[in-house]
Amino acid sequence: MIVAIDGPAGSGKSTVARALAERLGFRYLDTGAMYRALTWLARREGAELEDGEALAQLARESPVSFGANDTVQIAGEDVTSGIREAEIDRLVPIVARHPAVRAVMRERQRALGEEDNAVIEGRDIGTVVAPRAEVKVFLVAAEEVRARRRAADRPGVGAETLVADLRDRDAQDAVNTQPAEDAVLLDTTAMSVDDVVDRIAELVAERSA
Repeated sequence: MIVAIDGPAGSGKSTVARALAERLGFRYLDTGAMYRALTWLARREGAELEDGEALAQLARESPVSFGANDTVQIAGEDVTSGIREAEIDRLVPIVARHPAVRAVMRERQRALGEEDNAVIEGRDIGTVVAPRAEVKVFLVAAEEVRARRRAADRPGVGAETLVADLRDRDAQDAVNTQPAEDAVLLDTTAMSVDDVVDRIAELVAERSA
């Protein structure tokens, strides 16, 4: 079974998906981390971020993998911490918008998702990566709440900067951040992580039955 969790930055995708996967005993796959890892590698290699074909080739040559405790690896490097830097936040939309890059990444995501029962989170999982997923959820939340959540992972970054960054990300990611027609929409603004996980677990139980 595949559980697809989509939504904009700060909607709670990663936290919820990780907790849900742990509860269900499913594999957790953070597709956003894959684009971040490629961005990290491209920056290290001095690659031109406007060259989609070159970035796609880099992605083919250095496929992203996940290790124990949700570590993220690329080109033999553990980049789990490095991909959460503010600079990566700024650059990843540039890398992720290239069709050639998305094609390579989606192929890798599908391969990883088919290895076992999985909770896959991102922005186009239910619509493109796993359109046949048994459970599809699209998370949303108020802008100020999303910014506050991001602040917890970005110490030292001001609230106004985070809000501005979120708006930029929303604008750049809009074309790839749309709910599937059969997705369940959940507003997480006033919901705890446990509440959201409970609701999605209920959906999984219903589909399993």
